[in-house]
Amino acid sequence: MHPMLNIAVRAARAAGSVITRGYENRDDLDIQSKGAQDYVTKIDKEAELTIIEKIKKSYPDHAFIGEEGGRVEGNNEFVWVIDPLDGTSNFIAGIPHFAVSIALLHKGKLDQGVVFDPIRGELFAATKGSGAQLNGYRLRCSKAKDLSNTILATAIPFRDKSNLDADLANFAKVFKDAGDVRRSGSAALDLAYVAAGRYDGYWEKGLQSWDMAAGELLVKEAGGLVTDYAGNNDPLYDEIKQAGSSNGIVAGNPRVVQNIVKRIK
Repeated sequence: MHPMLNIAVRAARAAGSVITRGYENRDDLDIQSKGAQDYVTKIDKEAELTIIEKIKKSYPDHAFIGEEGGRVEGNNEFVWVIDPLDGTSNFIAGIPHFAVSIALLHKGKLDQGVVFDPIRGELFAATKGSGAQLNGYRLRCSKAKDLSNTILATAIPFRDKSNLDADLANFAKVFKDAGDVRRSGSAALDLAYVAAGRYDGYWEKGLQSWDMAAGELLVKEAGGLVTDYAGNNDPLYDEIKQAGSSNGIVAGNPRVVQNIVKRIK
């Protein structure tokens, strides 16, 4: 395992322990609202601090982008992108589907990625150029040739519903030709499941860098393709550089991505 990936795994597992303890004591979460249908708990904050502290012990000069803490300045050659608890709404409701997501950008490019599901004990990990794994076993995206009989994943943006009609129209175009579509509430796990071949493809609009960074690398290293809604490459780069995620993300094997983009483009 790459040394930096090893550190990311340790940090993810440490955060997972914080989350698991919090999940068992959800009466004391100190839930706060960040906006419409956007919540944070003390567990989100504690998990993010745990991740940063673990990584800083080995790499004290690295920079960080975290969902809860914002940007921590450092050596911008190495930037860690962190979502300490992706799926907070599920976590609050007691739905056991959420994850820790940690990615490392080296000179602006994805280099390491970890998505950890602390409830199932599933650790998805990837190093650029070395493939993706689930608990040590190699991952490959599905081999679906078109949308028929596929199981896809998506999410209708729930914070900003101003484009709801267009979002529902896109859903209908894809769903009409797909086998079925899931909406799980965790973008990080959706992308990890695409990398594992559990989902054949995925599309969503309105994500932030921390939602998709690790998952994007997992999909690419599992032989998949990740584009924006127009079929262009690297939606993560667009989100970080342009401070907006309006271009969306589509992931899966190249044929599935092509078929989804064709319908929502």
